[in-house]
Amino acid sequence: MAASASIQKTIYLGPFVHSQSLTELDICEQGAIGVDEKGVIAFVEKSNPDVEDIKSKDSAWKDAQIVKITGNGFFFPGFIDTHTHAPQHPNTGLFGKTTLLDWLQTYTFPMESSFKDLNRADRIYQNFVARTLSHGTTTCAYYATIHVPATNLLADICLKRGQRALVGRVCMNSDLSPEYYRDASVESSVADSKASIDYIRSIDPSGEIVKPIVTPRFAPSCTSECLSAIGQLAKETDTHVQTHISENKNEVALVQELFPESKSYTDVYDTHALLGPKTILAHAVHLSPEERQTILERGSKISHCPASNTAITSGCSPIRTLLNEGHTIGLGTDISGGFHPSILDNVRQAIWVSRHLSIQTSSDAAKLSTEEALYLATRGGAAVVGLEDKVGGFEVGKEFDAQMIVLGEVGEVGGRGEGGIEEGPVDVFGWESWGEKVEKWVYAGDDRNTVAVWVRGRLVHKTGKYRGQE
Repeated sequence: MAASASIQKTIYLGPFVHSQSLTELDICEQGAIGVDEKGVIAFVEKSNPDVEDIKSKDSAWKDAQIVKITGNGFFFPGFIDTHTHAPQHPNTGLFGKTTLLDWLQTYTFPMESSFKDLNRADRIYQNFVARTLSHGTTTCAYYATIHVPATNLLADICLKRGQRALVGRVCMNSDLSPEYYRDASVESSVADSKASIDYIRSIDPSGEIVKPIVTPRFAPSCTSECLSAIGQLAKETDTHVQTHISENKNEVALVQELFPESKSYTDVYDTHALLGPKTILAHAVHLSPEERQTILERGSKISHCPASNTAITSGCSPIRTLLNEGHTIGLGTDISGGFHPSILDNVRQAIWVSRHLSIQTSSDAAKLSTEEALYLATRGGAAVVGLEDKVGGFEVGKEFDAQMIVLGEVGEVGGRGEGGIEEGPVDVFGWESWGEKVEKWVYAGDDRNTVAVWVRGRLVHKTGKYRGQE
């Protein structure tokens, strides 16, 4: 199905949950969401609606299909992964004892360089897109490799599968990159990036599903001339930018060594015209107050990657401070620095990291709540990738990017399953409130609970537990 193809009008019946604000979840215990042929939410009913009454009031909905959740299921907005490296998927969990810079040389560059083989790239990209969809990720900001054909292939796969994606050909021309895996020149880096931008816009001219994103890997991987040229390309093509910033202290020191004329890591990007409202900065662990102010003034966004920051021992990003200052923040899995392709897992990790920071600083204020972490995973992420007007919640006018969550229920001993154990990781006994059910999903759930996923009203993933429409 093409990105612009229409769907049948559908009424989604059952509980639904989404972020009302940073600190508040809206939990509707029995509602209805009407989605039109373009995948746009046409109405939302929250008061135990009767579907036949809805159909009788508006003849346009008389033939609508019905998708209904019963039991302990609920609809939740699709997750948004604001930072991940698709070609690193086979290396997930292999960070070992390495530091960031060693890890790049040992694992990352050899794997990424192999993507000149399109068959290999196809196998890995197909699997990773399917894997992220299975975890409820409806939008992903992807780093690809330096190879134009493989980068274009990733865009093709996302468009065909229906996953929203920002897809970026990686730019890297400095001596930090091995000779076997780097751009030949500044000119080739710009030309290849432009070729990929043009291709992605040719397959999805309106950018409904896939968009290009200019991707200087990080400051040390590019010369000053390359950073300036890439910044100019982003401006000329009006394209998003993604890169890394202040991930760990050794990296920050290296940037200072390579760019001695710059005041800071942030200043490197700022003086090369790479900071703006369409810029996504991953990690942001060790920013100074002055750097944070510059990022805020430029309108650039931050991708928090808690699992990766812990795995590579980069540090604990001060998310409470950043939120209090007004920064726009989403979550990223940062595969394969991160060890899991699930944003739900990174919701948990974001909470744990904030609690570790609270312990270190003896300040409860550093802690993130469940509600705040879920906001970062949905509405926050939508704002980071520039889709806040389209996705992130269930309001009229937004597009229906959603996942169906089913928790199951513990049976009596001797009933369903040995000892009453239900398939899946979340045990619901029946006396929990809806808020408690959501909490249990956040802290114990996984892809076994995600039985169906939609993007713009199109069903893009389902499991054997999905019962389909009535």
